[in-house]
Amino acid sequence: MKLHLEGDLQGLEAGLSVVSMELGCTLRPDGLVIQVVRSDDNQLEAGFKDGKGWIRYKEPIHFFRAFGLWIQHYESRTNFHLTEHIQFDTNGVMVDVSRNAVLTVGSVETMLRKMALMGLNRLMLYTEDTFAVEPYPYFGYMRGRFSAEQLKACDDYAFSLGIELVPCIQTLAHLTEALKWNYAGDIRDTSDILLVGSEKTYTFIRHLIEAAVAPFRSKNIHIGMDEAHQLGLGRYLEQNGYRKRFDIMNEHLEQVVDICGEFGLSPMIWSDMYFRLGSKTGNYYDLNGQIPSDVIADMPKNVQYVYWDYYHDDEAFYRTFIEKHRAFGSDPVFAGGIWTWGSVAPNYGKTMATTSAALNACKSEGVREVFATMWGDNGAETSVFTGLAGMQLFAEHGYSEKVDEAKLAERFAFCTGGNWDDFIALNAFDETPGISKNNMQESNPSKFLLWQDVMIGLYDSNVQGLPLSDHYADLQLKMSAAVGRNGDWGRLFVFYEQLAGVLRVKCDMGIRLKSAYDANDLEQLGRIESEINTLRSDVDHLRKCHRTIWLAENTPFGWEVIDIRYGGVLSRLETAQQRIQDYLSGSVSQLEELDEQRLFFDAPWVMREGTLGRGSYHRIVTAGTFSG
Repeated sequence: MKLHLEGDLQGLEAGLSVVSMELGCTLRPDGLVIQVVRSDDNQLEAGFKDGKGWIRYKEPIHFFRAFGLWIQHYESRTNFHLTEHIQFDTNGVMVDVSRNAVLTVGSVETMLRKMALMGLNRLMLYTEDTFAVEPYPYFGYMRGRFSAEQLKACDDYAFSLGIELVPCIQTLAHLTEALKWNYAGDIRDTSDILLVGSEKTYTFIRHLIEAAVAPFRSKNIHIGMDEAHQLGLGRYLEQNGYRKRFDIMNEHLEQVVDICGEFGLSPMIWSDMYFRLGSKTGNYYDLNGQIPSDVIADMPKNVQYVYWDYYHDDEAFYRTFIEKHRAFGSDPVFAGGIWTWGSVAPNYGKTMATTSAALNACKSEGVREVFATMWGDNGAETSVFTGLAGMQLFAEHGYSEKVDEAKLAERFAFCTGGNWDDFIALNAFDETPGISKNNMQESNPSKFLLWQDVMIGLYDSNVQGLPLSDHYADLQLKMSAAVGRNGDWGRLFVFYEQLAGVLRVKCDMGIRLKSAYDANDLEQLGRIESEINTLRSDVDHLRKCHRTIWLAENTPFGWEVIDIRYGGVLSRLETAQQRIQDYLSGSVSQLEELDEQRLFFDAPWVMREGTLGRGSYHRIVTAGTFSG
């Protein structure tokens, strides 16, 4: 398609070249004319009539969305006139690059291109220690950290597309990896919390902030400060005695905000610590919690407070908590969640339920700034790009009062090249038989069934009697069909097809082993021993599929963790095979692992109806001490 755009294009040229290439368009003087007009209206337009095209936009990001809409609808060669109303001033995503998976610059650029077509105008890179800070060579050492030059390249690319790149760091807690080295001995309160009040701590924070913001144009910065559960209870307690943690929090925040002021920055923090300290149970979402008025009075006023919530499907709850945040004297920024964390596949049931409730509440309450978090807890086993469908959901909420599901799927296909139904089908890896609708309790059977030991089977009692093998066999067929219709994302579905195949066999292998052993069914034990041989090959192929995805998207640092996990499965399968052979040959008279009664896995979360449990790797693979 040959196009010629004229009008209000100042500052759009570089981004237009990128987006045109993405969409397969050619910009030529002899192309079809599209008249471009910039206006102050809180809307965008794209139209075509009688051989003439036009686009009206407010901010650069609205132009790129409108340009995409124009191309999408012109393909039908019929007249059209589209108008969309802008619901939020900022709408974007926060990508976790601190849980081992650090995106390459190329992957950041890929995400930015998709965001531009979607109309998302803020990308926040969550870096705990994965950016270079010159005075501290151990900060992010061997963790795949971004260099200043790499971050500047990302910022330049984002700017060309009308997207603000915002640095996100931690200045209180969530710093386990940064503080584990000896250089941090004088600034460490607990294993993950900085020593508040120490001059050395604030020198450290000043260096962090200086390094974090140097590559970026934005004067916004997210300085974290969430989940500091042991604040003031480590070395601080030894040095200062017990103090009200509200006072510690306010004093520390004030000092960090002052440092931000030195660099002309506008900081934002997570709001949860204030609500936790105001709750008798330490619960962020305690509707009965009370933050004392004198504490609110002492809170710095030149800070934005971010209300994060990816748990509730009740719109009224969000409205209530938005009002609680307004007691701080300003509108909150809202952070929802695209559930890419906690398992090997995304939880789209919970993502859809919580996002719609939350963003409808934000629109009704007049909250103007929102973003979606995509965390990578416990090793970042799930590719961040599986979250593209959730990003599209946030985007469509940003341009309409109510989201049209048909339009949502069409936009997703156009903006990403992916098939909406296939991406949403990834939800079935964890919303299995035995799981309630939308998997609101975040069960992760795909994770615990993949990693758990077939001879020990810590989760076997939880899944006993469920038709999981049939479920994964059906899912394997769906993933196979998805491979060829998702363009560049086919590599994701190659992996998930193989994962479903492995889970089809492995999901009940421990149960079948235990049953055959208890019944002294030597013939069945022999069949399972032979089955393990094939499974070992399939798991290794799965590992290689996963590695292909990782190395296409991330730096190689961090993959060693996942490689070791697969290696653990492979090694334990080989041991299981050998143990069964020894038993069948009479070399051993019993298999103690299979003698043990299987108990219901009942930790560490409360097990409610409609959940099968969830767990982190170190608790899935052994009841013993994994490390320490």
